[in-house]
Amino acid sequence: MESDQEDEVPNVNFVPSLLFVKRGVAKANPDKVTLTPAELARIINETREDLAEDGVDGMDTDEEENGDSQQELSEQASLLESTNPNGTVADEYNFDAYEQETGTSGLHLSTVAVVDPEENIGDDEDSDAEDEIIKPTDNLILVGHVQNDSASMEVYIFNEEEGSLYIHHDFLLPSPPLCIEWLSFDPGSDSPGNMCAIGCMEPIITVWDLDIQDSLEPVCKLGSKGNRKKNLPKIGHTDAVLDISWNNHLQHILASGSVDQTVILWDLEEGIPHTTIRDFEEKVQTLVFHPKRAETLLAGSCDGKVKVFDCRSTTDDSSSFKMWNLGGEVERVCWDHFNQHCFVASTNDGKIHYVDSRQEERPLWSKEVHEKEVTGLVLSAHVKGMLSTASADGSLKVWDIDEQDARMVYKKNPKIGVIQCLDACNESPFMLALGGDLKTKNFCVVNLLDNDVVSNVFKSRYVATESTNNSIEPPTEEMEEASIDDE
Repeated sequence: MESDQEDEVPNVNFVPSLLFVKRGVAKANPDKVTLTPAELARIINETREDLAEDGVDGMDTDEEENGDSQQELSEQASLLESTNPNGTVADEYNFDAYEQETGTSGLHLSTVAVVDPEENIGDDEDSDAEDEIIKPTDNLILVGHVQNDSASMEVYIFNEEEGSLYIHHDFLLPSPPLCIEWLSFDPGSDSPGNMCAIGCMEPIITVWDLDIQDSLEPVCKLGSKGNRKKNLPKIGHTDAVLDISWNNHLQHILASGSVDQTVILWDLEEGIPHTTIRDFEEKVQTLVFHPKRAETLLAGSCDGKVKVFDCRSTTDDSSSFKMWNLGGEVERVCWDHFNQHCFVASTNDGKIHYVDSRQEERPLWSKEVHEKEVTGLVLSAHVKGMLSTASADGSLKVWDIDEQDARMVYKKNPKIGVIQCLDACNESPFMLALGGDLKTKNFCVVNLLDNDVVSNVFKSRYVATESTNNSIEPPTEEMEEASIDDE
């Protein structure tokens, strides 16, 4: 993301998280939303209450400093309400119900005006209008972006055939996005959706509809900070959410790990925690469900431990898990799609560890691969043995791994500063997206096949099957019996 004005470089400008979304799941013409006066008034009112709860009530603040902003918000809300001559906006839209914080409160199409995107395309407009149309050959890349005091999610369009990469739309976030997960489960709908869940510095997970542009609110919120005035309890996490994993076999289940040293299994249908796992002594920094076994969850924490949980026998009071101590803080974990019993974990001392989950004694092997923490880890689901790592040392490396060792095939400095995140394209696993903290360039896409060595080693191993990361496989009879939703 090059700065439009090179003479005005932001003080803070980095990409903490990103994610490829597979082709063919997005609407060709995403809906554009225009808020009704009642919806905008509600948002202003809720923002005022959040500011009061987090700021005015939480610390001694000067009334004059807050008075102007409070009065301005009140005037805007009053002005919007006055647009109804009968003064019945609050009753008509049931504002009282909006104030009751629930896990699934948010913006829904039933309460907003939806504008047909094609109505905004004039006959005299140039090819820019075509950029608004998402083609079946397009990938979305969800890029969390922090610039100075603002945080946003930028939805890029990436087309490998055309070599195009540009921002299609974006939306503002309440705090820096630390993790992103795609899911097709649309809470409140019987049809699959194109959604993303975002974990931020705040304890609340927000779920956004990627087929809606210009949205000011998520369609769903998981968790609540509570409200002392209204005597509403806190729900869910109590600190920042560091990682999220969707169970694409049991589609109503989402797992989240937090600074509060817990993992929560969320029931997306109800918008509430199903199970809270408390078997950690440090913050939970990374987790992922097994691509084949719906009941298996892998999690890593900052005390150097990785654990594999059997969610069938996990409750709020007890858990069934296996554990390995890797020494350094666990940064990232991922399963080996070509060996369902094994996984890879990276740590803050620059090492990666290859573990057989059937053997609890020690990893099969460990190797120092970077000078600093390994912040990006992608073990290809399509190319056997191809492991990509990225680090705070600013380098990207590609490894050929097996159960014996890891051999470096390729090294590159993408020149985006400290690398914060890494992901691979679903349909083209040699395409990688990286995010960093260089103020003038902090996001790039790399084609590994541009390097002859990578091509010679791995191209013949490519297996053209649908990625298990985003594919929806019907659960087996054993999975249905093992469902962690006690239906």
